[in-house]
Amino acid sequence: MSGAQDARPDPPSAGATAAPAGGDAPELAGVTVTARRAEERAKDVPLGIGVIDGEEIEARRQPTLEEALRGTPGVNVWSDGSPHSANVLIRGTGSINPVSTDDGAVALSVDGVPMSVRNMSLGTLDVERVEILKGPQGTLFGSNSRAGAINVITNQPTRNLEGYVRGEIGQDGQHLEEAVISGPLSQSLSGRLAIRNSGSDHWVDNARTSEPLSKPRSLMFRGSLLWDGGPGTNALFVAEREETKRSPGLVVLRPYGDPPSMDVTPGLFDHNAKLVERYSVTINHDLPVGRLTSVTGYTKFDTDFVGGYDARAMQAMFGMPAENMQRSMMGGHTTSQDLRWSSRPGASVFWVAGVNLSRAERSFEQLYLSRNFGIDRRYETDSQALYGEVTWPLTNVLKLTGGMRHTWDRKSYDATYGGTVPDARKLRDDYSTGRVALSYALTPTTNLYGAWSRGYESGGIGDHPTQVADSVPYKAASTNAVEVGFKMESASRRFALNGALFATRVKDDHLLGFDAATLATSTVNADTQSRGAELQGVWRLGNGFSLSGGVSVIDAEITSNVSGVSGGAIRKGNRSPDVPKWSGSLGVAYTQRLSAFMGLPTPVLNARLDYQYVGTRAADPQNHFDLKKYQKVDLRIGVVSGGTEVYVFGSNLLDERYDLYGFAPTATAYVGAPARGRTLGVGFRYDF
Repeated sequence: MSGAQDARPDPPSAGATAAPAGGDAPELAGVTVTARRAEERAKDVPLGIGVIDGEEIEARRQPTLEEALRGTPGVNVWSDGSPHSANVLIRGTGSINPVSTDDGAVALSVDGVPMSVRNMSLGTLDVERVEILKGPQGTLFGSNSRAGAINVITNQPTRNLEGYVRGEIGQDGQHLEEAVISGPLSQSLSGRLAIRNSGSDHWVDNARTSEPLSKPRSLMFRGSLLWDGGPGTNALFVAEREETKRSPGLVVLRPYGDPPSMDVTPGLFDHNAKLVERYSVTINHDLPVGRLTSVTGYTKFDTDFVGGYDARAMQAMFGMPAENMQRSMMGGHTTSQDLRWSSRPGASVFWVAGVNLSRAERSFEQLYLSRNFGIDRRYETDSQALYGEVTWPLTNVLKLTGGMRHTWDRKSYDATYGGTVPDARKLRDDYSTGRVALSYALTPTTNLYGAWSRGYESGGIGDHPTQVADSVPYKAASTNAVEVGFKMESASRRFALNGALFATRVKDDHLLGFDAATLATSTVNADTQSRGAELQGVWRLGNGFSLSGGVSVIDAEITSNVSGVSGGAIRKGNRSPDVPKWSGSLGVAYTQRLSAFMGLPTPVLNARLDYQYVGTRAADPQNHFDLKKYQKVDLRIGVVSGGTEVYVFGSNLLDERYDLYGFAPTATAYVGAPARGRTLGVGFRYDF
C-alpha cells in the first residue's frame, strides 16, 4: 500500500529473512525523497507525498507503473488496457480527456528525466521507489504537473556484488522472467544490469474465434554505470529500453459478456508495438556551499498500432456490423537538460535553484482503414525555464517555504490531410508557477503544514484534428490549490500517520470533442473543482504483524457548461469522470520463523493480504452512466530459506471485472475496457 510517506510494512520478499519474526516490531525507517529535486526527509516536505518502494511493488505483483498507481487511494488512472494510452488524475484533478500526447496534468520523471505521461505503462523493473507528489508541482517539474508529479527512482549500481533471479507462471499463459546483477567493475566504477521478459494470453476474447484477442509480450532491460570520482563527486549513466508487442486498445461494447469479447478480424493486433528508450547522464559535485547537479536526458518512442470500434460496437452505434479501425503510427524524441544548485542533505536551510531546457519533436500519422484516408502530423516544442525554492526556519519550530518558476514555451505544428490539404500553426506562451507553505513542528514527532500552489499547463494543438477547421489550438489550463495537513511518527517509531485536507480549482481543463458520425474532432475547455481529504498510515504491531492503509474522499465536479462535445453538452455540476468519491486500501503483512522441515534451514513464512476499494465513478463528462464500485483482493504466501523464496499468489481473488474506463460514443452505445479477472500462480526468487 502506498501509505505513510515515511514507512511501509516489510514486504514478503526473499530479503525478509533479516526482519524480526514473531518478536519485537522493528522501527520504521525514515524515507529520503527527491520530491524537490534534492535529497531530504519526506516528513520535512510541506506537501502530500505517497511513496511506494520497489519491494512492495514486487510483493503486490504490480509489473507496470500504471498498476502501482491504480492501487493508490486518491490516484485514478484512465486506460484502455494497452501501453499506448493512459491518463492520471490526482486528488480528482487532471486532464479530463487528454487531447494530445503532450497533454497531461501529471508529470512523469524517471531518474530525473521527464517523460510523457503516456508512458505510464512502463515496467517497474528494478525500481527503488515511486514518489507520488500531490497537488501542483509546477515550481520544480514544469508545465504538465498542475495536478501532481510521479517521480520514479531506479536502483543504482552497488559496491558489493549482488543480484537475483525471479520467475513466475500463472493462469492465462502468464509468465515473467527477471534477473538483476550489480557490483564493482573497478576501484571507482560500478555497474548494474536488469532484464525482464513477460507475457500472457489477453483476457478479452475474439468473438470470431473464441480465442484470446492476442498474446501480449514485453521485453525490458536497463544498464547503468556509477562512477565515483572521490568525495562529493559521482556520475550515473543509464540506458533503458522497453518493447511491448501485440497489445490491443480495448473498446468493448457494454455490458461485457462472460468472458468479455470483441468482434474483430483475427490477428488484427498482431503487429501492434511500442518501443520506449531512455538515455541519461547525472553528475553530482559538492561545492563549498551546496551541491551542483546536472541531468542530461534523451528519450525516444515509436508506436505502431491498430485500434477502433469492433463490429458489435458499430452495430450498436449505426446498425452497421462492420469494424471501423484505424492505424496510428507515432514517433518522437526529446532532449532535456536540467542544471541545478541545491543545499546538502540535512542542511538547516533547504534551497534549490536551476535552469531547465528541453526540445521535443514528434510525428503522428493515421490511416483510416475503411476510408483509405490518411493524416500526417508533426509537432515541435522548445521550452526553457528558471526555477528556485527555499525553506527558511523562522523559529525553532516554524518554517516558511517559497518557490517560483518562469517558463517560456514555443510550439509549432504542421499537417497534411489526405495527402493534399496542408495546415500549420505556431504558439508562444510565457508563464509563472509557484507555491508558498508554512510548516510547524507541533511536537518532536508531529509536523503541521499549510500550502498554496499554482499550476499551469500550456495550450497546444490536439493529436486528432481531421480537417483544418478542427486544429484550432486549445487554451492553457491553470490550477490554484490549497492544502493543510499533518505528518506524524510515534516516539517508538513503530507508527506513522499522515493526513490532509485539500481544495483545487482548474480553469480551462481539456476535453476532446468527437463526432462519431463524421469522425470530426475538436478540443474544448471546461472549468473544474475538487475538494477532499485523505488519511494514510503504517503500524508495526509486533509478533510479525504489520498494517498499512489509506482512505480518500473526493468531491470533484465540472463547474462550467460546455457544448460541442461528442455525446452531448456538458452541464455545470456534472461529476468529473474517473474520480470515485470514496477509495481506500488495507494491507496486512505477516512474517514468522518456522520450524525446520524438508531439510530447509531456518525457513521463514511471508504472507501478505491486500484489499482495495474503489467507489462508483462517472464514466464520462456528460455523466451518461456510472462505472460500478469494486473490491480487489490480492494474496501472496511464500517460504524463504537462505536466499531462496518459493511463493504462491492470487490476484483479484474476487474475480471482479471492474472497468479501466468507459464512455458513450453515441446515445445508444456504451463502451469500455474490463480489467483482467482472477489469476492464480506460483513463483520463485533467488538472491545472491
